[in-house]
Amino acid sequence: PPDGRSLLLAPCLADTPAAQVLERAVLESRVREVEEENRQIRLQLSQSQQGVGQQPDGNYGNQQWAASADTGPEDGDNTAEDKNNHTECPRSPTVQKCELIHVACVCAGHNASRDVVTLVKSVLFHRRNPLHFHFITDTVANRILSSLFQSWMVPSVQVSFYDADELKSEVSWIPNKHYSGIYGLMKLTLTKALPSHLTKVIVLDTDITFATDIAELWGIFRKFTDKQVIGLVENQSDWYLGNLWKNHKPWPALGRGFNTGVILLYLERLRRIGWEQMWRLTAERELMSMLSTSLADQDIFNAFIKQNPVLVHQLPCFWNVQLSDHTRSEQCYTEVSDLKVIHWNSPKKLRVKNKHVEFFRNLYLTFLEYDGNLLRRELFGCPSQASPDRAYQPGALHVRRRGSAVPALRSGLRGPQEPQERRLSHRLQRGPVLPGQPGEERGPEERQHAVRVPD
Repeated sequence: PPDGRSLLLAPCLADTPAAQVLERAVLESRVREVEEENRQIRLQLSQSQQGVGQQPDGNYGNQQWAASADTGPEDGDNTAEDKNNHTECPRSPTVQKCELIHVACVCAGHNASRDVVTLVKSVLFHRRNPLHFHFITDTVANRILSSLFQSWMVPSVQVSFYDADELKSEVSWIPNKHYSGIYGLMKLTLTKALPSHLTKVIVLDTDITFATDIAELWGIFRKFTDKQVIGLVENQSDWYLGNLWKNHKPWPALGRGFNTGVILLYLERLRRIGWEQMWRLTAERELMSMLSTSLADQDIFNAFIKQNPVLVHQLPCFWNVQLSDHTRSEQCYTEVSDLKVIHWNSPKKLRVKNKHVEFFRNLYLTFLEYDGNLLRRELFGCPSQASPDRAYQPGALHVRRRGSAVPALRSGLRGPQEPQERRLSHRLQRGPVLPGQPGEERGPEERQHAVRVPD
């Protein structure tokens, strides 16, 4: 075709030997093009990263923040390394090769769905382990996300949906001024919403972008003491210090407080200590004087931690580099290559002010436009994962409580009369090619799915 994109033959024509030879030639040609595109984009991103890291005044390391990273007893010999938040050599993996990693996210509406799809792409791009995503969704997000996962058919990935409407009564009594609305409080309910057999989960806001393998974050669970039940990064703004403006009265917090955009939840331990009752009592007590939350669930988490500091495990700040207007995120890292998770926690999102915002924005936009079909790569050596409820097949969706999965959509079937959710899902699953992913090479079947078809 004139735009340089190859067109796969229709399945009904691929039965003849001549058609198979032609299709193989088309695929081989496109694979070479994709490999060259990957090489060029990898080179461009590398040059961009080096350019940002070599700015003359680019040393923003903060000794206090860096030293406050992982403070478990086993971290004593890593003090010098942690001060820079920089690792010269890769550490030994702390997660088993085929260990299943659980990730939870609350997602409602079209905008949140767009953000969470970008988040999921960044996680899948870097991952080397099987994953199970747990989405608390409304009807719109359920349709969009289920359609995308059905279309992508990513191996070693399970997806479960939970009806947000059934959780509203758990938090609707809490007045909340935050722009996230009632959905911004639902992370408090995860011990009840998620299956009782689930022991640990990584909880993420939708406005997160990963720049590393999520297994590294999952491995930090092993650093928890026997009493710790929650892992969080310190808040990088002065919000909880109460000095942003005159008469500013934030909710109680331990020091600078903690940001809940990235959370390690030890669900088994939380259930054991009666988390549901504890957070409710905390919220009721503080609302008597505060009247409403300003930062949704984050205020309640911080008030709880203030009363129970022994229960929190402080994560290194590079696991949640916060890019809101009032943060000091630049003090969290010395080089952009140190960063692991970027958090766009401002209503301004990509328009937020930061010295390196152009690099962060390019990273986000790259995953926004990334073709999700290119994530279809096998994790060699890992058996197919099975959920406790049913055998899992690549691309299968587990729907809990109310709701149903939308069948996979096929290219060429969308039109102006399609529902908005379906048109959006198609736009989200397409885009330019990223650099080669970590892990194994794609096989012939995966390469076939990397071939584009014209719009």
